[in-house]
Amino acid sequence: MMHHSPGIAMPLPADPSGDAVTALLGDDPAGAAAERAVAEVRAGRPVLLTHGAAGALVCGAEAFDARIAAGLKALAQAPLRLALTAPRLKALGAPRAEPGTIGDIDPARVARLALDVGAHLAPDDVVMPLDPLDVAALDLLGLALVAPAAVVAPAAAAAVPQAILRLDVDAVRAHRARQATRLAIVGRAPVPLEGAGETEFVVFRGGEGLRDQVAVVVGTPDPAQAVPVRLHSACLTGDLFGSLKCDCGDQLRDTVQRMAREGGGILLYLDQEGRGNGIANKMRAYNLQAQGFDTYDADAVLGFDLDQRRFDFAAEMLRQLGVHRVQLITNNPLKVAALKAAGLDVVAEHRVLGRPTAENVRYLAAKRDRTGHFIDFDALAARATD
Repeated sequence: MMHHSPGIAMPLPADPSGDAVTALLGDDPAGAAAERAVAEVRAGRPVLLTHGAAGALVCGAEAFDARIAAGLKALAQAPLRLALTAPRLKALGAPRAEPGTIGDIDPARVARLALDVGAHLAPDDVVMPLDPLDVAALDLLGLALVAPAAVVAPAAAAAVPQAILRLDVDAVRAHRARQATRLAIVGRAPVPLEGAGETEFVVFRGGEGLRDQVAVVVGTPDPAQAVPVRLHSACLTGDLFGSLKCDCGDQLRDTVQRMAREGGGILLYLDQEGRGNGIANKMRAYNLQAQGFDTYDADAVLGFDLDQRRFDFAAEMLRQLGVHRVQLITNNPLKVAALKAAGLDVVAEHRVLGRPTAENVRYLAAKRDRTGHFIDFDALAARATD
């Protein structure tokens, strides 16, 4: 046995590859930094974004309190600003085609401008166009599923403590596209379901935010043929609790049972709650709907576009299951276009109906009228009388 004398520093073993960081973190350090930044923002901690020689500390408006404000001001080279999306600016009475920024901010004003439905801005309070750092900040908040309002503090990278995570804006821009291809199957098992006894759950890890995504393989679909497929975004309230505000739970269960009757298919259960806004923002939108807003206007008041979801990683899930031709079970034209754009052959489309209720009829009408969903109200009425 070899003994070393205390107090003598022994040299570290040489790294044979010359790249220990790659061995430990993979070949994509920028991607790793983006994933860490998403976690930091969700935890309410600021991160440093850089763009060339410029830099800025950014945090979500939800986390911006007196303590964070004092820390940002101590490191900032210029006054703090608030970046808001175009839908939120419109809701505030300052319509713009693009996002914009507001200066002269403090925690109370940020809270009002980010979330208060009654807040108002004068059009000349908004500065346009945005700096690339502001755009990246809003993109990062979207990945983190927090309110889309970013506090931005211009700061020199050299002046920011190394304990604060930093990444380049290009890493944020590339993150979504990169994650779409970085999916891996991490578990699978037979899970018999009511009305679909021969069913397997296949769990993928990846997509946006490294969240787990599930492929529910019903029966024995033949990948040599066009496979029946549904892309189903998770809906905690409808799928699990039977909410009357939507038709998601009906669509989920009916599709699985239909696939079982017709020989098989694949339902992708995607972690995209609230059209990609996250469960917290979905509840905020539901509260606004209770005040009279429709489903899309409620999202817009919070600062979101009509639909934040992407489906490129869903296409990759199907490819890894050997599926390249699909019969898509959907009412949503965006899903059809997304799978086609991702290179899959959509050979047919089939509709899926839920049950109309007094609570969801306005929601269904908004989907039909505002985003072109294929919803036949005569067929819904017929189902309601079955």
